[in-house]
Amino acid sequence: MKPPFRADQVGSLLRPASLVEARAGHRAGALDAAGLRAVEDAAIRDAVARQETIGLAGITDGEFRRDWWHLDFLSRLDGVTLRENPGPKFNVDGASEQPPIATVTGRIGCSAPIMVDDFAFLKSVTSRTAKMTIPSPSMLHLRGGRRAISREIYPDLDRFWSDVADAYRAAIGHLAEAGCTYLQLDDVAFAYLCDPKVRQNCRDNGDDPDALPATYAAAINAALADRPAHMTVTIHTCRGNFRSAWVAEGGYDPVVQAMFSTDVDGYFMEFDSERAGGFEPLRILPPDRKVVLGLVTTKVGELEPAGSLKRRIEEASRYVPLERLCLSPQCGFSSTHHGNLLSHDDQWRKLARVVEVAREIWPQDAP
Repeated sequence: MKPPFRADQVGSLLRPASLVEARAGHRAGALDAAGLRAVEDAAIRDAVARQETIGLAGITDGEFRRDWWHLDFLSRLDGVTLRENPGPKFNVDGASEQPPIATVTGRIGCSAPIMVDDFAFLKSVTSRTAKMTIPSPSMLHLRGGRRAISREIYPDLDRFWSDVADAYRAAIGHLAEAGCTYLQLDDVAFAYLCDPKVRQNCRDNGDDPDALPATYAAAINAALADRPAHMTVTIHTCRGNFRSAWVAEGGYDPVVQAMFSTDVDGYFMEFDSERAGGFEPLRILPPDRKVVLGLVTTKVGELEPAGSLKRRIEEASRYVPLERLCLSPQCGFSSTHHGNLLSHDDQWRKLARVVEVAREIWPQDAP
């Protein structure tokens, strides 16, 4: 079966203790880069084996080489600097670390391959489909908006978006040359723009939140213009994921038309709680696309009953035919190096439950 798979995953996994210790040692100067990469390699091999044993067809490296789901990639683009984030905060008490913000201080470009070696290693250690995740082009704009983009470099945002598209086409081309056939664009922008407080933050940044969904969709389509025909591309959108906290709330209605205009093969959409709204917006899904229902939460360790997941999939099938639906967790388990507030055992049980339910609903597509 071509991805997205009936049982799929968003990408990030909780970091094992060995990796947490190694990364701390590297930051302290007690472990060199080669030593850290060796620990990362071992952790990734273990995670790949566990995913294959569970029965997943799409395999990730857990984003084990990253600190942040988006910034490790964005910061390697030409013209990007990381700065303190003054925008909306996560709903978590005592958060000592918030993600920095990608700020555009020079002309955007991709003068060297980004994370290609990381993907090549993943592909070398799995016999299944190696899945690569990178942040969406919109992530260079959403959090800081016009205010975080140099007016000296980009007095006109049309030029900015053109350079972003060129840079992404180059980065995606490098991944394609390395054999990537399953690429996921992680994009919180669409879901964030369903929340009134985020929309107000956009206005404060000098942007029109009503216009942004179409702008972001156009940027994604331009970025994907040269992708090879054999590469499956999906978009994952969520409302934030940091130590089991989130930023935004609200159903998809304000953005779904723009989001579904993107030239991708499927959408990972979270529906694990009331903050995501109902399934009704799925009724306008284009007939050639799939939706991966994010019904299993990564925020808490409690395991969803199989019967409950089946009932919710049946409910979604009122708006999208069952053959165009899939199942996954609503987000990654560790979008940042901190990890969410659940155990490793909880994580693997949830992924196993996704596979279990998918096999019962779509037995013909079981891995």
